[in-house]
Amino acid sequence: MRAVVASNLIGGQWSTPSSADRLSVEDPATGETLGSVPASGKAEVDQAVAAARQAFPDWRRRPVVERARVLFRLSALLDQHRDELARSLTREQGKNLAEARGELQRGIENVEHAAGMPSLMMGDTLEDVASGVDCETVRQPVGVFAVITPYNFPVMVPMWFWPYAVAAGNTVVVKPSEQDPLAHQRVVELAGQAGLPAGVLNVVHGRGEAAEALAGHPDVAGVSFVGSSGVARRLYGRAGAAGKRVQALGGAKNHMIVLPDADPDVVAESVVASVFGCAGQRCLAGSVVIGVGESYEPVRERILDGVASLKVGCGLDDDVDMGPVISDAHKNRVAGFIEQGERDGARLLLDGRDPEVPGYPRGHWIGPTVFEDVSPDTPLGREEVFGPVAGLARAPNLEAALELLAASPYGNAASVFTQSGRTAREFRYRAGISMLGVNVGVAAPMAFFPFGGTRNSFYGDLKAQGKDAVAFYTDQKVVISRW
Repeated sequence: MRAVVASNLIGGQWSTPSSADRLSVEDPATGETLGSVPASGKAEVDQAVAAARQAFPDWRRRPVVERARVLFRLSALLDQHRDELARSLTREQGKNLAEARGELQRGIENVEHAAGMPSLMMGDTLEDVASGVDCETVRQPVGVFAVITPYNFPVMVPMWFWPYAVAAGNTVVVKPSEQDPLAHQRVVELAGQAGLPAGVLNVVHGRGEAAEALAGHPDVAGVSFVGSSGVARRLYGRAGAAGKRVQALGGAKNHMIVLPDADPDVVAESVVASVFGCAGQRCLAGSVVIGVGESYEPVRERILDGVASLKVGCGLDDDVDMGPVISDAHKNRVAGFIEQGERDGARLLLDGRDPEVPGYPRGHWIGPTVFEDVSPDTPLGREEVFGPVAGLARAPNLEAALELLAASPYGNAASVFTQSGRTAREFRYRAGISMLGVNVGVAAPMAFFPFGGTRNSFYGDLKAQGKDAVAFYTDQKVVISRW
């Protein structure tokens, strides 16, 4: 396969800065170089923001139904190119084809939902709020938005943001992850084919320098970000201090509580899929499994049985359950958590370090790993691993399990497994977590519901997707009239 030499998209033109270094994009299963992107900096960000700002007035005046039709055409093109996009995504990110297809489907659903902007942007009216006085609200676009996205869902996460922004009449500059931007680059090309005008959607590749320049740019009205909690917190503080709108989604440490009345087979299947799907590289991945009372032993055994059957390998191969992690550096980071867990006294039941994957000696492999007796006071019990590592913990009752949730600095997702409606309601009422699952391992909201956490998992007010996306990308004006 010929390596892709990707470029920035600025004002409808694909261009590469002559002074920029290039960053390699590699297949994490084979080590093959798939392509490269420019390591852009402030100059390229300035150009992209200027192009977006120039395109804004004309795009804002375009009737909302016409903006929506662009997204309808894009949705059809994405559906037409599903297999091509899924294979590209698997090659550069590492997840298996089924996971890649699932990610693409979630992205398409956001495009479909954003295409409903003629209804989603509707305001309210009320006659005679006073004698001869009427009042109405209208939603208007704000201007140029920055979208900065991570490597774990390089197609889906950008589509949490920019389809809503452009459908509402804004213009956008996207800074995708430099590790796996090629599938999304193809999506951007398809958006142009769908009729999105020059300058409405711009792309600047690069590392942190480009992201910082974009987030801090004075002509950027708002920032949508997904990444680590440390970066999310810093970006939120900087952009918020400059008066920008910010939605900054950070890390997670998701707990799964298992009650004695839960079906252990259902629990094990859900837990294994949650913890080890996408090699654990997702913010909704389960991390700590809390067995309440007598549920612990049967669930422990079934989880170990389920994990033992997982096949690790290249995501393009048949029957592969789990692919590689994104890079050698990340592989070493996950291995470091495993080593630290052993030093801190957790019992290693299944060690996934350096598994043998025949035919792929250069892949970034970490196999399924399971600990028990994980203390919440240790890095393994408290910090985000972002890899295929499960920690098993015990709690005497629901109260103690909820205390473990409350002690976590994160608040992204949590699940409970039970057949008791009363227990499920108590969990929902008290968990203090933003995305909750009841007998569901991955509490992933559909496109028409908001996506985002609390505590150190989210900085901002309005979250991704759903009604929150419409509110974030529009300013609600109140008009009071007397004629």
